[in-house]
Amino acid sequence: QVQLLESGGGLVQAGGSLRLSCAVSGRTFLRDPMGWFRQAPGKERELVAAINRSGGSTNIAESVKGRFTISRDNAKNTLYLQMNSLKPEDTAVYYCAAVRSLYDGTYTDRSMYNYWGQGTQVTVSS
Repeated sequence: QVQLLESGGGLVQAGGSLRLSCAVSGRTFLRDPMGWFRQAPGKERELVAAINRSGGSTNIAESVKGRFTISRDNAKNTLYLQMNSLKPEDTAVYYCAAVRSLYDGTYTDRSMYNYWGQGTQVTVSS
């Protein structure tokens, strides 16, 4: 059974940084393009960043470009999201997700993702 487990969320002041991690088990991590999504109260879940199998290609949402970085360590089966210069509008539950596909790439369509973690809360105070 595939499991994605996020960690690293918490409360931080505006301008601060957090690093989220997503540990993957039960599946060969190397096969899966992955992504980070977030969902704020009353809003739809949105893509934050996506990454291909090797980590050589990424796609970052405009709202976080220049502040957030997605990366992966395939030897550790772990996905990361480095978040700098955090703003109150970044407050949300953050989810990692994986795509089960024959084709590599950076997937931006939420409906393409097959596996999801339970989420980790990030709260940015002003």
